[in-house]
Amino acid sequence: MKVGSEETRLIVLRGNSASGKSAIAAGLRDRFGRNLALVGQDNLRRIVLRERDRPGAANIGLIGMTARYALDSGFHTVVEGILYADRYAAMLEDLVHDHRGISRCYYLDVPLQETLVRHAMKADPEYLAQVTDEHLRDWYRERDLLPSGVETVIDANSGLDDTVKRIMRGTGLDKVPAIDR
Repeated sequence: MKVGSEETRLIVLRGNSASGKSAIAAGLRDRFGRNLALVGQDNLRRIVLRERDRPGAANIGLIGMTARYALDSGFHTVVEGILYADRYAAMLEDLVHDHRGISRCYYLDVPLQETLVRHAMKADPEYLAQVTDEHLRDWYRERDLLPSGVETVIDANSGLDDTVKRIMRGTGLDKVPAIDR
């Protein structure tokens, strides 16, 4: 079923833990303003459902439904998370296929060692105590790209500001006025 409009933008941000997905999503919202929905895997899976990440889990459908609802309501939408290809590819690729507007998918390709460094710089001591380097090693998947080849790979050398600007340009959000809702 088609979703969104020709004016809406869909951005999918994927990558390993501590690769910068949430910071980029926040940067996009800061730069764009209102009318940009953030659909975060961590929020829906860990907070809303309190569910483990496993094949066939309920959060997969919830992420898709939430993104579709936001797009149908006229919001530009960022879906962000680790979103392992073997578990989330069908939902993400269906969402991209069904979206009437511009859709762009980005994979943040950050090596494991850089992931560990970035993780250690997080300011939340409680999170750092819960998520260890061993967790990051267990979760890490090198270049876990979607099978359809729809993703643009962004490497670790691209800084936050440059990556946000690149995505704004690539999606055309840099030319779209924000709507004050």
